[in-house]
Amino acid sequence: MSRRQTDEPVGAGATLGLPAAWAVHDAEELLAVPHWVRTRVPGLRECFPQVPDAVWRRLESVDGREFALAVAGMGVLVAAAAADGRRTGGRSRFYQAALDGFGLHGLAHLAQAAAVRGYTPGSATSPLVVVPFWLWARTRLRRAGVLRPLRTRDAVLGLGAAGAALAGTPAVARRLSRPTAGRRP
Repeated sequence: MSRRQTDEPVGAGATLGLPAAWAVHDAEELLAVPHWVRTRVPGLRECFPQVPDAVWRRLESVDGREFALAVAGMGVLVAAAAADGRRTGGRSRFYQAALDGFGLHGLAHLAQAAAVRGYTPGSATSPLVVVPFWLWARTRLRRAGVLRPLRTRDAVLGLGAAGAALAGTPAVARRLSRPTAGRRP
């Protein structure tokens, strides 16, 4: 056994806890986004004129069903990563990238809330659930000797994968939520 490897198990909490923490966080987003977009985006457009109109229009056009489908799509990816993490005792690169993406995502929510000087969907559970879970799970992985260092290259790849997932799941959701009338079989 190497010096870094120990007999301490990672435990199910560090791996299977990821979709649980994600579900709490995304429940907040599901509950908050529709109202927040309706009430806050017009004012934010004025505060942040440098953001292209296309971004604001896209944000305003997301309906509740489409958003819920996109969240469900991300949930499938998070659950798959957690299952792979459990299967590999936390060693899975996929799991660790998802875990780090989740934690960095929580920090992004806090930065968004700071930028708008107020609440943004996801900013309530980020300091209470997301960031603490991320730090706790990374500590468990480190103690078990399986934590991969969070390197810039890995963070860029992880954020790129998360970006692709964030872009892809709404696209799939949009496709699935379209009315079926007029569609070819």
